[in-house]
Amino acid sequence: MKINKLGFTILVLCFFFNLNAQTKKVSKDEKVKKKYVQLIKKADKKYDDYAYVDAIKAYKRIVKKGSYDEKVVQRLANSYYFTADLRNAEKWYETLFKINKEQLPEYLYRYAQSLKSVGHYEKADEILQIFNQKAASENRATLVRNEKNYLAEIKSNSGRFEIGDAGVNSDFSDYGGTVYDNKIIFTSARDTGGVAKTSFKWTNKSFSKFYTADLLPDGSVGKVKTFHKKGHGKYNESSPIFTKDGRTMYFTRNNFTDGKRGENSKNVTLLKLYKAELVNGEWKNVKELPFNSNQYSTAHPALSPDEKTLYFASDMPGTLGQSDIYKVTINPDGSFGTPQNLGPVINTEGRETFPFISGDNELYYSTDGRPGLGGLDVYVAKINEDGTLDDVQNVGQPVNGKQDDFAFTIDSKNRNGFFSSNRENAHGLDNIYRFTETKKLVCEQELAGIVTDAESNEIVANASLILFDENFNTLQTIVSDEKGNYTFSKVKCGKTYAIRITKEGFNRKDVSITLKKENGKTELPIALQKNIKPIETKQIAVNKVMVKPIKIANINIGSDLVKLLHIPMNFFDLGKSTIKKSSEPQLLKVVGALNQYPKLTLDIRSHTDSRSSSESNQILSDKRAQSTRDWLISKGVDPNRLTAKGYGETQLTNKCADGVKCTEQQHQQNRRSEFIVVTM
Repeated sequence: MKINKLGFTILVLCFFFNLNAQTKKVSKDEKVKKKYVQLIKKADKKYDDYAYVDAIKAYKRIVKKGSYDEKVVQRLANSYYFTADLRNAEKWYETLFKINKEQLPEYLYRYAQSLKSVGHYEKADEILQIFNQKAASENRATLVRNEKNYLAEIKSNSGRFEIGDAGVNSDFSDYGGTVYDNKIIFTSARDTGGVAKTSFKWTNKSFSKFYTADLLPDGSVGKVKTFHKKGHGKYNESSPIFTKDGRTMYFTRNNFTDGKRGENSKNVTLLKLYKAELVNGEWKNVKELPFNSNQYSTAHPALSPDEKTLYFASDMPGTLGQSDIYKVTINPDGSFGTPQNLGPVINTEGRETFPFISGDNELYYSTDGRPGLGGLDVYVAKINEDGTLDDVQNVGQPVNGKQDDFAFTIDSKNRNGFFSSNRENAHGLDNIYRFTETKKLVCEQELAGIVTDAESNEIVANASLILFDENFNTLQTIVSDEKGNYTFSKVKCGKTYAIRITKEGFNRKDVSITLKKENGKTELPIALQKNIKPIETKQIAVNKVMVKPIKIANINIGSDLVKLLHIPMNFFDLGKSTIKKSSEPQLLKVVGALNQYPKLTLDIRSHTDSRSSSESNQILSDKRAQSTRDWLISKGVDPNRLTAKGYGETQLTNKCADGVKCTEQQHQQNRRSEFIVVTM
């Protein structure tokens, strides 16, 4: 009978997959070879049965004979990794890469995590860069690329906790820490004695059970005792949470219902979420939750402050990695909605597990899928009112360290809590630590600058400035002072913002900026262009409508409909459809005209020269026209006022057709943009 102990003791947190790799043939005489094959089969059987402690012993016997078979070393390294012995995992992953550097990306990632566990961060980052190249499309690789300064960010978040031993640890695995009825409820694999000892073959330790101890006024704990009055069978249980009225408990347990153990298609017993009710002082009416399955695991429940949403970890279909964080609605009648994956903002291709929702509606969870200090680190993200999540932040040291750190819980009122770790110098495999948070994790910047006239460089006082978030929601509205200074205070780090500046006599300006992920101040000077004023008043007929022609700086708007707003300028590099930075000042004049005439609508026409094929020129001009339209929209122009079309090389302005020798200047005359007034 196989039992998957995912979720109990630290390694049990991972919902993992086995990686296959080709092995090198062993060249020995047939008798020795046969014995060797039998040893590998026995070791592989223990590995496949999740008996990693026994698998380690078996694989080590094989390598001691001097045979460093690639698959044997892979599985030996994995066995140490899955049992949270990252120090030994690092040793054998190093051996693996000496045997063959070309390994699957997952081995690169595990090797990097193991290197961090022994403090080799520089080498870990080198391995992660190779991982980044091999698994470029992975969310983990994107995080590696985007968070190159992750150690500095973690350092800035550190030093906010006072930690100590929780006072309930044993020589076995102890983890979790839920406060209920002024008691700590936790999970332990300690053996409480008895005639028959039961153990789990993953770690050769006892099956995990719930234990409890009183929380005393002086901060110490009372005597540890079992939480249940009655014992239970050969299964693991962990991660209890309780409703505020204390009448309902959600928890994790091996697939074991009504005295029967459930199995998946491979005869493995997975994890399920259960619900129990308090009846006359005893937890009864144990029922599994309806979204469980024999074919995947669900574990580690967490309740939202209003108790209307249940969060949990799972490797159910749709999971992005080895395990993801999900949420599910708890309906008023006690039924459940459909589980929803929290998506790539939270989840990666690695392990996301042990969610916890604080009273401040913050999601704490552990993952090894983000650049961290090693193993599982604890992270936090604020849950907004609309259900979206703010940036994910590492809570820093000393909660996080080189090993696995998980099962973080906190009381939002007194800022006390518990977390678990398998860090060195602990009593057993995993230990529980208490903490007090001395300073909340708030990363804020001051965004400030001075508003000036772009031409004269004089200060612009009393300009109106609006700060928008990346979804264009208004955050703050201020006015520059008499010296042109402006300041947006308490702006969140690491986010992209837009600022809209308006002032009578000047064109409206929109600028964007992405702030660093560190506390401090960011300076952003802003220069405004004065309004563009019409200097001609003779009326002309445009589409049978009388309008005033406009002359904007060196841009003439005449009566020729094809060139009503003709800019004889190349906005683009040869063969490109991205607007050059040097072209933006000219295009800003078009924005000014559109702002000056609110009813003006334009048709954008893009043309190429005759070089390249007519087909590719048509495609390129279409892209250029659309790129121009998109640029104007990005500056606040209503999309409904703009249409765009490319004409390729069909409307050349000179003789420079196919086969005609022309200068670069003559070709450039054909690479042009025209803005045709449709209505005004």
